[in-house]
Amino acid sequence: MNAPDRYERFVVPEGTKKVSYERDTKIINAASFTIEREEHTIGNILRMQLHRDENVLFAGYKLPHPLQYKIIVRIHTTSQSSPMQAYNQAINDLDKELDHLKNAFEAEFAKLSRDY
Repeated sequence: MNAPDRYERFVVPEGTKKVSYERDTKIINAASFTIEREEHTIGNILRMQLHRDENVLFAGYKLPHPLQYKIIVRIHTTSQSSPMQAYNQAINDLDKELDHLKNAFEAEFAKLSRDY
């Protein structure tokens, strides 16, 4: 069959960076981040987190092609911030949010496990 192997959707090839950064040459405070081996799930969560930042003027992502397992996140910020700062802040905020969700789930699960 002509389909790529399933592991190619998740495993980053050796020598390839998970995230690469490219500044926009035409727009000030704009950049693109290419994230390897990710798709709509991470793209949409990251985009929504970036929209919560008041210094972000534009945040969007695209999948170049269904058989290319990467997303391109585009960020445009105000002069008070840079795309790299906005990206790092969004990742840190998501990490904290997911830690909180995990802890709340584990606490509730432990409480339910004790009851049964």
